Amino acid sequence: MTPPLLSNRIASLPKAELHLHLEGSIQPATVCALTARHGVVMTEEEVRQHYAYRNFPEFIEAFKWVTAFLREPQDYALIARDLAEHLLAQRVVYTEVTLSVGVMLLRKQRPEANFEALLRATEPFESRGLRFQWIFDAARQFGADAAMEVVESAKRCNSKAIVAFGIGGDELSVPTREFRPVYDRAAQMGLHRLIHAGEVGGPEKIREAVELLGVERIGHGIAAINDQALMNLLAERMIPLEICPGSNIKTAALAKQLRREDAKMEDHPLPKFLRHGIPVVLSTDDPAMFHTTLHEEYANAARMGLQEDELARIVEMGFEHAFLPASERRGA
Repeated sequence: MTPPLLSNRIASLPKAELHLHLEGSIQPATVCALTARHGVVMTEEEVRQHYAYRNFPEFIEAFKWVTAFLREPQDYALIARDLAEHLLAQRVVYTEVTLSVGVMLLRKQRPEANFEALLRATEPFESRGLRFQWIFDAARQFGADAAMEVVESAKRCNSKAIVAFGIGGDELSVPTREFRPVYDRAAQMGLHRLIHAGEVGGPEKIREAVELLGVERIGHGIAAINDQALMNLLAERMIPLEICPGSNIKTAALAKQLRREDAKMEDHPLPKFLRHGIPVVLSTDDPAMFHTTLHEEYANAARMGLQEDELARIVEMGFEHAFLPASERRGA
């Protein structure tokens, strides 16, 4: 269903979804199927109680809980097929899905086996108009050595569908400089480079990511609103911010950056970024866990006062800043 604030024109446009965590896309009904596989009977209502949080640490605990039921390659295949159906319903034709390989390694799983199952599960959706590419993600709090293992896992998987390496998790945990050799290795392998920065951390985390790690897109980056010089830098270098408004509200990240406990969607800095010349791509982050869809995020942008032509421009930027050859960016 199209949200009331979203025009039929914007809703009908083919879209790209670039900041999307596979593990955060697991719908409550699918969680019930996963838990049953592993001997735990739960109702959807019980799952929804786990999908409620007041801040970022509580969200991380919920994320850890749900990923604990991803134990075998077939579990990953199940959630990938479910995600694909939901993306098709949102007119998504291209997606770069973030995969928590660091968590797989922590749990002594074989990323190669899980990834092979994901490729088999998502391949049939290409004929239905949905193309998947993948981002191998490390958890910042696990440290640089663990992050390097994620990069090496990408090499072992040896797939052209793996287009980037990124780091999520607790951005306040490990100094950015410690990850420089990891990002150098990723670049050597031909992987694009991403990081979550300026979500709950300050603008300095974004600047460090750009200047020390050479990242090409910033996950969230809303702290940039507190540093005019940084905004100028992002606009000058055309470094996109992957903006996830619903997530920023649910984790209280927006309230933290604006220093206002009553911060609401209309206060989001997305319009200021866009009108400052900073590239913006609109995404859902963890759509099931944040009870959102890509259409709802475009409706959120309309709530912020963006006009229809601005929303259409954001749709275009989703393809322009995808990790695709230039010749493929328009059609995905």
